[in-house]
Amino acid sequence: MQKDNQSANSPGQDSRLELIKQWIETELGIAEYSIETASADASFRRYFRLSVNDNSWIIMDAPPDREDCEPFVKIARLIESAGVHAPHIFDFNQSQGFMRLSDLGTVAYLDRLNMQNVDELYASAIDAIIKMQSINSDVPAYDEALLKFEMSLFNDWFLNKHLGYELDHEQSEVLQNVVELLAHSALQQDRVFVHRDFHSRNLMIVDQNNPGVIDFQDAVNGSPSYDLVSLIKDCYIAWPRQKQLQWIDYYLKNSPLALDKEQFIQQLDYMGMQRHLKATGIFARLNYRDGKPGYLNDIPRTLTYVMDVCQRYEELEEFYQLMSSLGLKADPETWERIQ
Repeated sequence: MQKDNQSANSPGQDSRLELIKQWIETELGIAEYSIETASADASFRRYFRLSVNDNSWIIMDAPPDREDCEPFVKIARLIESAGVHAPHIFDFNQSQGFMRLSDLGTVAYLDRLNMQNVDELYASAIDAIIKMQSINSDVPAYDEALLKFEMSLFNDWFLNKHLGYELDHEQSEVLQNVVELLAHSALQQDRVFVHRDFHSRNLMIVDQNNPGVIDFQDAVNGSPSYDLVSLIKDCYIAWPRQKQLQWIDYYLKNSPLALDKEQFIQQLDYMGMQRHLKATGIFARLNYRDGKPGYLNDIPRTLTYVMDVCQRYEELEEFYQLMSSLGLKADPETWERIQ
């Protein structure tokens, strides 16, 4: 007989959890177990921890009408084959959207990072990036249309919806020029496999082959700088520029790609700005569309990266002035309107 964690099972209210239990008992043939909520993410997916005696697995709940599991299955196997510690897929019920995965534990990088251990943990993470960049796959291209669509979220959901700003023609032209500049920079770079959400909440601390890597189903072929900047300019934790440069050096030293350091740093800064404009829009969208207001707390840190890059490159001066005119300063403590 199974036991339920109370938070995972509200009788009569969670029909999908009831279906999961039927699947565990009938298709997996497990009668004695406990199941509890493990986590949820920014999508419609949920995760439960299935425990049987001293063993545990993760059950993914991905409603088929909301989530397509095929990319997850494909990318998980690609990453595993490259020697990166991704969840192993034991069972997959495609029609219902249920999956049994290996359990990578409960400790994310974000839970443990500090100045004493960050270099060791980030070295392991960068090693994983380099391994993933060896993957040769037909995943979607991180093309111009996708890059520009992502940046449009900044205007649509943050400036318009969250702050109530409607840019005039001149201001819109400044924003569009930046979109063109950042997209051009990304498209000029080599093409490699890109995890696309490689940050401290998606890296799990594990005993062997650290880190455990999750949330990779949106992988694309794109810029070599993308996953690295996602890691070292994390939307959820910030590190000094000196540290960022040290990690860039580590990547360049160990990557088989022939990259010019000065050019790569600029490309990485620009790629990070593209990502952070996108992320700012997504955080606002998560609040208004999906009812997840907690992500608004991460906007000041995310926009700090944008403003920092703007101050480093002459080409971004007009955009910096535009953002400043809208009340967005380099110091997040001055951004009362964001929260």
